[in-house]
Amino acid sequence: MTDIPRWFTSTKDGHSQWYVDRFRQLAADGADLGGEARLIDAVTAPGSRVLDAGCGPGRVGAVLHERGHTVVGVDADPVLIEAAEQDHPGPRWVVGDLSKLDLDEEPFDIAVVAGNVMVFVAPGTERLVLESLRRHVRPGGRIVVGFATDRELALEDFDADVEAAGLVLEQRFATWDLVPFSADADFAVTFLRVP
Repeated sequence: MTDIPRWFTSTKDGHSQWYVDRFRQLAADGADLGGEARLIDAVTAPGSRVLDAGCGPGRVGAVLHERGHTVVGVDADPVLIEAAEQDHPGPRWVVGDLSKLDLDEEPFDIAVVAGNVMVFVAPGTERLVLESLRRHVRPGGRIVVGFATDRELALEDFDADVEAAGLVLEQRFATWDLVPFSADADFAVTFLRVP
């Protein structure tokens, strides 16, 4: 097991800035970048505390903040956090390793893990990430995780990590707009409950 996220080992130099520039251009072009945030807003009480885990340049957390939620975004990449701070003031943006997360915060009502975050964490730390998220979300709260199923993380392994982390798998969909999940789906959005 390595402590270095795949985000840093499987991408080329300059990838982080390319990623920031790409989403800035998509926003300038009027692209819909808030789909995940709309779902989280719909399943969360107004004014909730939201952990945007693996927040990248802040597109999901920014929409949730605009909708009245208290948002803390965490990402291992300082380039992405700097972009989030520049482009989306309001939420608290933190550079941090999700597998070792120790925020000095009251518990969150929900954590959103969008943008394939789970396939970019350090190999072998997926269970640690889920355990860390569980510690930061209140009992009865949710963790919603979305990632492509054709990457290095198999759903069977993810589900085993979910169980080992003491989380309850509530529901699974094939998209963030709740298309039913099927065996041939190339994406999974999984709702987990903290017991």
